[in-house]
Amino acid sequence: MDKFWLKSYEEGVPAEIDWTQYRSLTHLLEEAFRKYADRKAYACMGKSMTFAELDRMSAQMAAWLQQRGLQPGARVAIMLPNVLQYPVAMAAVLRAGYTIVNVNPLYTPRELQHQLVDSGAEAIVVLENFAHTVADVVANTKVKHVVVATMGDLLGGVKGAIVNFVVRTVKKLVPAWSLPQAVPFKRMLAEGARLSLKPVAVGHEDVAFLQYTGGTTGVSKGAVLLHKHVIANVLQNEAWFGPTLAKLPAGEQAQFVCALPLYHIYALTVCALLGLRVGGMNLLIPNPRDIQGFIKELGGYRINIFPAVNTLYNGLLNQPDFARLDFSGLLVCPGGGMAVQKAVADKWLAVTGIPIVEGYGLSETSPVVTANRCDITDFTGTIGLPLPSTEIRILDEASREVPFGTPGEIAVRGPQVMAGYWQRPDETAKVMTADGFFKTGDIGVMNPDGYVKIVDRKKDMILVSGFNVYPNEVEEVVAAHPGVLEVACVGVPDQHSGEAVKLYIVRKDKALTKDDVLAYCKEQLTGYKRPKYVEFRDSLPKTNVGKILRRELRDEKQPA
Repeated sequence: MDKFWLKSYEEGVPAEIDWTQYRSLTHLLEEAFRKYADRKAYACMGKSMTFAELDRMSAQMAAWLQQRGLQPGARVAIMLPNVLQYPVAMAAVLRAGYTIVNVNPLYTPRELQHQLVDSGAEAIVVLENFAHTVADVVANTKVKHVVVATMGDLLGGVKGAIVNFVVRTVKKLVPAWSLPQAVPFKRMLAEGARLSLKPVAVGHEDVAFLQYTGGTTGVSKGAVLLHKHVIANVLQNEAWFGPTLAKLPAGEQAQFVCALPLYHIYALTVCALLGLRVGGMNLLIPNPRDIQGFIKELGGYRINIFPAVNTLYNGLLNQPDFARLDFSGLLVCPGGGMAVQKAVADKWLAVTGIPIVEGYGLSETSPVVTANRCDITDFTGTIGLPLPSTEIRILDEASREVPFGTPGEIAVRGPQVMAGYWQRPDETAKVMTADGFFKTGDIGVMNPDGYVKIVDRKKDMILVSGFNVYPNEVEEVVAAHPGVLEVACVGVPDQHSGEAVKLYIVRKDKALTKDDVLAYCKEQLTGYKRPKYVEFRDSLPKTNVGKILRRELRDEKQPA
């Protein structure tokens, strides 16, 4: 295939990367631990952790997991926000020869149970704030081993105790829970320190992550990301950012902001793993919704790389204190997860002096597929060029390539593309072409220079602050309410989150109110999936076979 887009690359970015230089992600991690032992790898809430400390603690945890008798390839769920325990757990599971199942800590019991059952997870690491959710469902899963962390575990004796007191007693953020089999995180590390990590032969074809995504249907499916896929995307991102990182003064460590959740593939690859590969330090932000606290944290660091989604950039820009920070170290701001709005990008450039470099990716592609050049001086409105070793085609309904400027489905081939959906060969077959291209479900156009622009979504997926919301799932939950006859779920534009969830409901019980629906959804759905708007209708538009026409509802002019 003619990679005509290479002519548009920034000088110094290679056409290809060699992902075979590492045998596994474990090999990549352990090289970084040795190479950068004395450097800080992560910082959180004023406490930092060196590469050597991460090496030691993850080896202790890996040895402890192995002693539980889990077989190679066993699935271990990680249900943590951005705290220091996350990188420890991530490295430990990989080093022990197991597969990570990333879990959103805010999941409801229904959502958590589906993911644990579907993945067959046998162990879980959870922050005590969310342990009650695990307690609700653990009996219905294969999970036998539960490690419970606290916010203060790795912050040092006195500080850790104070933080835990505030979290539990002052802010009351830890609902009551009971898990008789649970082992505290610190006790697990102490027990692991008395054990030895047994080396495991893990290779390119072993599963590193089951990254859950709804794909084109409502049921959440696990994208199977092998070690080679994630290695490839880490190296692709390193190659893309290479000329920019080279601008750092000799001997100065790259500093990343990691405010996006690590259970999301974007932050996992572009912050956590890329940071380790280049010897950088990640500043972990456990709760980016606390914008004032976030800005205060930023003030203590000379940040170079600031990946975020449009809503986060926008939230910071709307705080006067943000503009008072020192941006002199800022080199690149990768924007992804959702469309970056021009108004936000323009304001970000005016305040920080650095443009947002928009890119595009999916859980199924580990995640990054395209990105704008890092040396742009202005917002482009495109998702950029295919990364090194990546091919993009724009296809029609018959999977034939369309001419430049003609909309079609974006299809991707490259070493970062998943092996398929976990135990769902039928779903995998729907998205893979015979010659190995992954059909993304997004509609885009490509120009003769290789730049891609997204124009529409084939899927009915709704994108709320960078998180995928699948109408099928929301409709299934709401349809189970005894007062609901029919329901349709669509995304409507929202200036804060990009899109918001709107429900159109035909009532079975005329006494049903909007508040009833919202209260019900709060019990059943995690925050970003909950509807912001509810409209009652006498009927919903349908096809002649009775399928509800979501697009027709979506295309209606929304009230201001």
